[in-house]
Amino acid sequence: MESSQEVAMRIGEVAAKAGVSVRALRYYEQQDLLQSSRNPGGQRRYPNDAVERVRLLRQLYSMGLTSRTIRKVLPFADSGGASPELLELLAAERDRLDRQLTDLRDERRRLHDCLTEARHHDGTGSSS
Repeated sequence: MESSQEVAMRIGEVAAKAGVSVRALRYYEQQDLLQSSRNPGGQRRYPNDAVERVRLLRQLYSMGLTSRTIRKVLPFADSGGASPELLELLAAERDRLDRQLTDLRDERRRLHDCLTEARHHDGTGSSS
């Protein structure tokens, strides 16, 4: 019976099972988030647990985490522990996202003000 770390799947298999593109897998490798080995022909081979790792990566990206932060989170995910360091890291990311939301609201307000002013000078007063 194969262990979860035994190298068994090709890049296309992992991509299909995980629901991502081959390009995404290559990107994850470039970011040191996913590892593969190469067969003698140079083809990537992934361990059987690669599909679950890719699903985890997608979940972490969907939370707005950067590749750099995900690299920091992965050891905690691998150990299964919610250490104080992990909680602090995630809280910092939440705070970063809150700041981004505030900045986006400010940018939207400025754009709205600009549109209002432009419409006023246009003379149409149109809201479209």
